[in-house]
Amino acid sequence: MQTTFTETQLRDPEIQRSNEILRSCVHCGFCTATCPTYQVLGDELDSPRGRIYLIKDMLENERKPDEKTVKHIDRCLSCLACMTTCPSGVHYMHLVDHARAYIEKNYDRPWHEKALRWALANILPYPTRFRVALLLAKIGKPFAPLIPDARLKAMLEMAPKTIPPVSRNDDPQSFAPLAPRKKRVALMTGCAQKALNTDINDATIRLLTRLGCEVVVAQGAGCCGALTHHMGKVDESHGSAAANIKAWAREMDSAGLDAIVINTSGCGTTVKDYGHMFRNEPLAEDAARVSAIAKDVSEVLIDLIDEESVAGARTQHGGVKVAYHAACSLQHGQKIKTHPKTLLKAAGFEVVEPADSHLCCGSAGTYNLMQPEISKQLKTRKVRTLEAKHPDIIAAGNIGCMMQIGSGTEVPIVHTVELLDWATGGPKPSALKTS
Repeated sequence: MQTTFTETQLRDPEIQRSNEILRSCVHCGFCTATCPTYQVLGDELDSPRGRIYLIKDMLENERKPDEKTVKHIDRCLSCLACMTTCPSGVHYMHLVDHARAYIEKNYDRPWHEKALRWALANILPYPTRFRVALLLAKIGKPFAPLIPDARLKAMLEMAPKTIPPVSRNDDPQSFAPLAPRKKRVALMTGCAQKALNTDINDATIRLLTRLGCEVVVAQGAGCCGALTHHMGKVDESHGSAAANIKAWAREMDSAGLDAIVINTSGCGTTVKDYGHMFRNEPLAEDAARVSAIAKDVSEVLIDLIDEESVAGARTQHGGVKVAYHAACSLQHGQKIKTHPKTLLKAAGFEVVEPADSHLCCGSAGTYNLMQPEISKQLKTRKVRTLEAKHPDIIAAGNIGCMMQIGSGTEVPIVHTVELLDWATGGPKPSALKTS
């Protein structure tokens, strides 16, 4: 794609990066075949190629974003299926992130949109605030059908049936390995996950220590910044990210770290991009170090789980059919496609995948709250394809996907690590006990 940025514009490192991305696009349209919003809406401007044209025009002309451009950029899930499909290697993620930051800075949204985005940015990344919000939503949930605004209704419907008690495992501390030490790792405990489902971090700690890892929850680490990053709120997202970088760099410089383990794939995609996010800032070196050792939990487990550790699981779990849902942030954002399935099969589970497994479930961070109509269509399709496999359990590697899919099916849904923890001597996942 030909671009016409001026030399002055290209002195801006964000424009320079976007120019590189735009020039790599050859208009082939392969991305439209795997774009969920294009499939649902059928509008070229709701495809990656269409959005690329809108972004190019907006940035080149330093144009104040208009309502049409903002609508189509807002409708993007950032599922990154287009990046998996693209034969030219167009890094759409960095381009749409830049566009969102530009829109946030230059577009005056209606007051009710500002209020919603402010609330999400100031509640979801803070576990205590989020717990309070979930309690209030639970009280208001019976009245959801009476709420005219689809977004407010979606926020009420998000409230889980039960809100788990705080897990003290999420406090800063160190967990000693229960077998000869193989690795020292930091666990990212996250933010929203600590309010929605404490079983995931608990299972991760049990599993890693059982397999010979010292697990550290670093003082000062918290939200990865993804939620605000995808809203274009640069100051907020970089503030959260910087806190993590400093916390993990301290651990790296003291007793050392072999990996930073992340069990929420949406967070993992962002942490692995810290090196890019901070490339022109004072924290650039530490950010690059952090990104270099950031690993999805499945990447760490694939090196730790062997025949001996799952020897007793094959008989116990033989015939238990698990439908594996591949989170977009894992399969497209991090290019991890086989590890979770390999691990589940090694543990004795029968693993099946739904049709069109490359397509998004519609969760996408805060997308299900800000674009509820489109999100529901994607959820319905995803649930239908999963249930068509008649599974006993659905497994996923991202809390957002688990909440989204779980709200549309009676099939129990658990995190992959919960099943692996169970297979190697841990307790049966609580979601299965009540099913």
